[in-house]
Amino acid sequence: MPVWAILLIILGVMVAIFIAVMIFGKKAQKKQEEQMAQIEAAKQSINLLIIDKGRVKIKDSGLPQMVIDQTPRRLRGRKLPIVKAKYGPKISSFIADEKIYDLIPVKKEVRCEVSGLYIIGVHAVRGSLPKPEGKKSFRAKLAAKVSPAARSEANAKNGKKH
Repeated sequence: MPVWAILLIILGVMVAIFIAVMIFGKKAQKKQEEQMAQIEAAKQSINLLIIDKGRVKIKDSGLPQMVIDQTPRRLRGRKLPIVKAKYGPKISSFIADEKIYDLIPVKKEVRCEVSGLYIIGVHAVRGSLPKPEGKKSFRAKLAAKVSPAARSEANAKNGKKH
């Protein structure tokens, strides 16, 4: 079999995979738009006192057992942004949207847009919300941990100047 025939077969398979991904992507996008429309229709604005937040596996989140049972099996091992907040006299666990999770301040009262157990928006009640820090690279995190004295000592050993 000549090389060009093998390349032609590989090209045909790649085109078929590309078409399948496009069809699947359009269906997933349409499904997501329908879900967002339902969430927007059911949202309400409430005041919450944020007690704690963290990324936790769904089984350890404190959400109702019915919610855990309805979660697809492939998502049960994934960590979700969970917010524990006081709403009126009771403390509840909420799932925060990934986009706004970093905006939610701990131990402060905020006005949230909530749809069921899902927080989709957050606004400050008093003052303003803190600006989220951008993601730091591994090198920047490591440099922040090392004290200036240790850095200057390491540079002196290596013969580098400030």
